[in-house]
Amino acid sequence: MADDVRVGPVDLAALVDEALAVQAVAFGLGPDEVGVRRHIVLRHLQCPGARALGATTPDGRLVGFVYGMPNDRTHWWSTVVEPYLREHGRDGWLDDSFVITELHVHPAHQGRGVGRELITTITDGAAEPRSILSAIDIESPARGLYRALGYADLAVRVHFPSATRPYAVMGAPLPLRRRAPAN
Repeated sequence: MADDVRVGPVDLAALVDEALAVQAVAFGLGPDEVGVRRHIVLRHLQCPGARALGATTPDGRLVGFVYGMPNDRTHWWSTVVEPYLREHGRDGWLDDSFVITELHVHPAHQGRGVGRELITTITDGAAEPRSILSAIDIESPARGLYRALGYADLAVRVHFPSATRPYAVMGAPLPLRRRAPAN
């Protein structure tokens, strides 16, 4: 990971606007969607077991973040993905899983190990034996990272009501796979 970025716990509720600014650039969100997501993030952070990490520069600027929580089948995300997982006999992944709710790194800091450090650090602290997440269902650097960490597709072409593009739901046993040490 880049030497100038530190990953650690953050008070994401206090930094929600800074985090959403990173997400807006990384994910291409407009102001209206940022406003909607602000309320969602603040609500998620009140869920039992919700945790957040940030990636900050030496001057304290947030350049990436991740948050997640133990999955709950009654949460909106689970109710949307459950039929897709059930269709493939994989709805058991919704139980005893730590869900990565959001993971975003500012484009200027992507490809430097920041996302890898964020997701492995947050899942290393999970009590659950596995992790699940959703990602846009295209071949992308994010999907490549998830696969390298041990995530596999559990369902593809998952449609969320407000999203224009389909998503893939991915799952991995914990701890996540690490890079093989260099010889």
